[in-house]
Amino acid sequence: MAFEARFVHGTPLMVDHTPGSAVPAGTVVVTGDTPRIAHLDIPANTLGALAAAGGVYEVAGDAAIAADKKVYWNNSANKVTETASGNKALGYTVTACAADGGLCLVRHDPAA
Repeated sequence: MAFEARFVHGTPLMVDHTPGSAVPAGTVVVTGDTPRIAHLDIPANTLGALAAAGGVYEVAGDAAIAADKKVYWNNSANKVTETASGNKALGYTVTACAADGGLCLVRHDPAA
């Protein structure tokens, strides 16, 4: 899988971001307490944009996760999890993740 979060549909809120190192499209970037998502490649030290909320994304889960569950971004594993401790709120599952590494759809709502 060449992405951490693949945009599926919706209207994300984009915010400016200038990374210190290159950020490939589909990367989840945690800024402060907020997981944001790059839709396009952003070269190092170049102004780009990250999705700060909104939209539905395909992501991998760290276990079987049912639909309509609040999920968090585990930045170490690059997967969503139901474990809040040490992770940042990403949003809610739209579809279920079947197992560890299984893909599911998540509504990006870090304020959740």
